[in-house]
Amino acid sequence: MSPEVTGFFDQSTNTVSYVVKDPQGSSCAVIDSVLDFDYASGHTSTASADRIIDYVRQNDLKVQWLIETHVHADHLSAAPYLQQAVGGQMGIGDNIRTIQETFGKIFNEGSEFQRDGSQFDQLFVEGDSFQIGQLRADILHTPGHTPACLTYVIGDAAFVGDTLFMPDFGTARCDFPGGSSEMLYSSIQKILSLPDETRIFVGHDYKAPGRDEFAWETTVKEQKANNVHIGTGQDAQDFVKMRDSRDATLPMPKLIIPSLQVNMRAGEMPPADENGDVYLKVPLNKL
Repeated sequence: MSPEVTGFFDQSTNTVSYVVKDPQGSSCAVIDSVLDFDYASGHTSTASADRIIDYVRQNDLKVQWLIETHVHADHLSAAPYLQQAVGGQMGIGDNIRTIQETFGKIFNEGSEFQRDGSQFDQLFVEGDSFQIGQLRADILHTPGHTPACLTYVIGDAAFVGDTLFMPDFGTARCDFPGGSSEMLYSSIQKILSLPDETRIFVGHDYKAPGRDEFAWETTVKEQKANNVHIGTGQDAQDFVKMRDSRDATLPMPKLIIPSLQVNMRAGEMPPADENGDVYLKVPLNKL
């Protein structure tokens, strides 16, 4: 089956969120939603999520799932806000526990912060499947960018998160805690072993030089032929050398500190302080 896919591009974070609909019914899933956040002022807003809510309601859709491809370091998830408005179960990869353990220590979260993934309704592992109406979604574990990255193969579409970008932009960075260029190479080969006609939907687009428009849909065939980092049969050794050298030059994402604290909690903010206000920590010299 070929799901109906609608992308919602957030230009402030270059993130693409998706509504994935069963073509034979009204059931859908939302992938990688965005909660707007202004770091300078500490203000949040829901404009990006409200676009999705409006679309769901205008089309009389039933949200079954609110799923994340990984714990994002470049934007905050709006999954709890969407769940309250339109329902759906929240899901992420089982290796969220590794992320929670790692960053629970970095942010000194204490024993009250649960590191068992229980903030989510469903934890997925390789080989799992779930339904979106009559659509079957299959889980591929595709680590490398982070230990918990998943690819959701839904009908003839694959939602790869940050593992791959558009062919003219390349592949994900691997220098976050738990990342690995060797694992990323293996994960990409897993994705590229899908049928050539499989549609690939990427988690971000940065509009590579020479391209006028943002884009987020490609195919396995196009990735294998044209990806500037991995196409035309790039071998593992050369890829790892390229990826590690490139990553050493990259700055941290501007929203990594708030994003990780919120997203490892399934999009919830940290508990309020004794004065009733919510605060985010900035660990010095940790990232």
